[in-house]
Amino acid sequence: MSEWLVLALAMLAACAVVLSITVLRQRRISDDDDPSETPDVIEYMTMMVGVVYAIVLGLAIAGVWEARNAAQDTVRAEAQALHEVTERVQVYAPAARDRTREDVNAYVTHVVKKEWPVMLERGQLTDKGGQLLDKVRADLTSYEPRNDHEGQSYQPLLDQVGAADAARNARAQAAEPTMPGVVWFGLIAGALVAVGLIFTLQIRRSPRELMLAGLYSALIAFLLFLIWDFNSPFGHDVADATGIFSDLFAV
Repeated sequence: MSEWLVLALAMLAACAVVLSITVLRQRRISDDDDPSETPDVIEYMTMMVGVVYAIVLGLAIAGVWEARNAAQDTVRAEAQALHEVTERVQVYAPAARDRTREDVNAYVTHVVKKEWPVMLERGQLTDKGGQLLDKVRADLTSYEPRNDHEGQSYQPLLDQVGAADAARNARAQAAEPTMPGVVWFGLIAGALVAVGLIFTLQIRRSPRELMLAGLYSALIAFLLFLIWDFNSPFGHDVADATGIFSDLFAV
């Protein structure tokens, strides 16, 4: 199911629930009920809860957004470092050059085709990926430069492999969702409280009040969906973050 469809259904469901409760509640209110009798303290509490919850939502969105950007930077660093290896190894002997490029391509193919789905599903990397990267490192460390030109490229190549390994380790640490379960409990409970408090203001069935109640609940549903979408640093699909690998390598 498309994420946009999920978002639309969530917002419509939130609006439908709030409006249905409002209409049903209105039918049970007696004719002599006066909405102006709502105590001022309730209005003050409703406003304060809304402000506090808005701050919490803002912090949550900022946290998952920062984690998503950091994860994307990690992927770009890993892909770029491996691409530099395939380009700089050009100065090596043809046999060593081709072997290194083949091993880099094998590693990238495994990451995109095999490791990424496992990472999204289980939050961990595969042992095979680490072994393939170690093979690339072994290709470079076992090579003996034939001249000064190759010798000058030896250490930069090892540095690029080290950068790719560091980016891979950072990717492993960021593979799990950003928000822990207790935070989600607070966000959902806060949403229920924030939406529930609007009923204490004795809203009526006027078009203006119904529209504002529906938009308020839909906005909270949208913000929670936004947090859920960004909560996975590397996205929810393989193509969400592997575009840089596809751009630099034929995978």
